[in-house]
Amino acid sequence: MRLSILGCSGSIPGPNSAASGYVVEADGFVLGLELGNGTLAQLQAVRDPFDLDALVLSHLHPDHCADVSALTVLRRYHPAPPYDPAQRRLPVHAPAQAPVRLANAFAADEDERSDADLSDVYDFHSLEDGTRHLGPFEVVTVPMHHPTPAFGVRLSHGGRTLAYTGDTGPCDELDTLADGADVLLAEASWTDAPDRPAGVHLSGRQAGELAARAGAGRLLLTHIAPWTDAAAVLAEARAAFGGEVDVVTQGEVYEV
Repeated sequence: MRLSILGCSGSIPGPNSAASGYVVEADGFVLGLELGNGTLAQLQAVRDPFDLDALVLSHLHPDHCADVSALTVLRRYHPAPPYDPAQRRLPVHAPAQAPVRLANAFAADEDERSDADLSDVYDFHSLEDGTRHLGPFEVVTVPMHHPTPAFGVRLSHGGRTLAYTGDTGPCDELDTLADGADVLLAEASWTDAPDRPAGVHLSGRQAGELAARAGAGRLLLTHIAPWTDAAAVLAEARAAFGGEVDVVTQGEVYEV
């Protein structure tokens, strides 16, 4: 598997940095994982967005899905798409409210919002606790702890596993998600402090402790907010986990 970073800024885009967005590839199958603010521009810089075979959205906060509106314009109005649009809707696996929420985000006004429909462009599938197969990937989705319905995503292929936390506070489900992962892609939005609100995000220390408990092979930190000291988050994670730890970089490619 190959993991490409389209964006990794937490909560909002940062200066010259897109929000959450990743591409995971194996056996010629191209899986989008999140499409937050600014990520479609980054995707176009590295490949044709029409190459996407499926898209997974862990949850519906804008920093993880805002550019679905831009992707809709591309897929609906491109003058020369590389296929018959009527015959190829993009499979989108997302929380159950996605068809309505994403249509409302795309609508220009109240009249459009009342009957907005993206089903000509997307084939929506609701995420739930369980296992599905997308192309060559076995995909396990696990509910996380966040203010809106959110899922962690575990991708397995060829004996290798990538576990992605999405956005979540500490919870027992994280251990199920991360157990034995070759690569753990973990959000670490802030440094550790006793007054951090529960059920929202992980700190660098908590991400490192998760990787250690899970026996992960490598820890990749993402979703660090622009106002957070990334070096401090990295130091916390390295103090808690003895394996390889890095902060991901926009445009970087990692082998899983």
